[in-house]
Amino acid sequence: MCVRVYSPLRRRNTISLLSPPPSFTPKHTFFFSYSALHRTVPQYSSPVNAEPLHRYTIGGYHPIILGSFLHSGRYKVLHKLGWGGYSTVWAARDEQERRYVAIKVCVSEKHGKERGHHREIEILKSLGNTLHHVVRMLDHFDIKGPNGIHPCLVLEMLGPSVSDLVEERFADGRLHGSTAKGIAKQALLGLNLLHCRKIAHGDFHIRNLAFTMPEFVSNIPEHKFINLLGKPDIGHVRSNDGRSLGPGMPEYIVRPASLHSRSRPLSNTIKIIDFGESFSQDDVPETLHTPLVVRAPDVVFKDRLDYRVDLWSVGCVLFELFVGQPPFDSFLITPKILVEQMQEITGEALPERWVPLWESMRGEDVNEDRGPSLQEWLEEMYFDGERREDLTRDDIVKLGRIIRKLLRFEPAARASVEEIINYPWFRDE
Repeated sequence: MCVRVYSPLRRRNTISLLSPPPSFTPKHTFFFSYSALHRTVPQYSSPVNAEPLHRYTIGGYHPIILGSFLHSGRYKVLHKLGWGGYSTVWAARDEQERRYVAIKVCVSEKHGKERGHHREIEILKSLGNTLHHVVRMLDHFDIKGPNGIHPCLVLEMLGPSVSDLVEERFADGRLHGSTAKGIAKQALLGLNLLHCRKIAHGDFHIRNLAFTMPEFVSNIPEHKFINLLGKPDIGHVRSNDGRSLGPGMPEYIVRPASLHSRSRPLSNTIKIIDFGESFSQDDVPETLHTPLVVRAPDVVFKDRLDYRVDLWSVGCVLFELFVGQPPFDSFLITPKILVEQMQEITGEALPERWVPLWESMRGEDVNEDRGPSLQEWLEEMYFDGERREDLTRDDIVKLGRIIRKLLRFEPAARASVEEIINYPWFRDE
């Protein structure tokens, strides 16, 4: 399959790929962005490729063993769902409420609040358990272990992400138009609930949109639930110098479960997940770690942030949901290349307050080539003659107008989520 990849230096390149067009580095639904901190020479190894073992140290991960119980015996650990630079996530059985849950076990680093763990807990607590299309936090607690004190979030058990669905079930990497519209509407409804409370998600992309589990899953026996996720694949940890493992190192690590097999049950309901970058207007971080390909320019240029950073990301997500890949390069992208593409696609000049930083970022390398406009690029990518085209040109024109309202440099100029939801094209079934 051929996928066109946009470069700011050339209008269009064509490369051959054996898999659907990439959006972000492939990762699991609950795989949070990894930053390789404290990188050292490997001292431990395992045949299973999962979280970096050097992070099992003071200030890092908490060692978890399958079948162990957390929080005074309430939660039984059944499988691993994923991992990231600042947490591991586990499927567990709530023995008290008799339901399956996901437990996010955060690292114990002193700068954990800066990484958003405590902010995430407070925001999810403030949202309660009644919001549709937003993941529910059911409980939270701390674990005191050999590597420190670890905040833990107990979340409702959800299914695969939208990205997983595309990769698994759509060979050409593109959703059906009606499916994309249904997902978009639900995601917008969830985000609107956050914005009405002046809460920013801060990490809005298709890997953070997950399907709910069908109701019957809560009632199946433990062994069938584990079968649904797949038999755990464990790899024993060994010390490369022959020494015994310390108390902070797990006996083995577990390969994350695969939630996106074609045989898995799937609901039609979408929820927004991973609030690790979320913030309220009363507690604004200096920066965000949103994937670069959907990162708002106000984040790139270190502007003061608010919930409108999500609006730029929404524009990128809408483009990707319908087209099958983001509007900006996801291959070897850098902030400089991203900003060049932003200017070309939007056709806007940068706000004056960003120009000094841009000149420093750009240096002497000035690109004067004109790339396609947003509408030109949207039509060129959608009507590529290689993938399904179940939307009309009129549909794509209307979609382009919606995305254009969101991809604006000035945060105040971006359309609100409520405005987008009420756009006639989204109301049409």
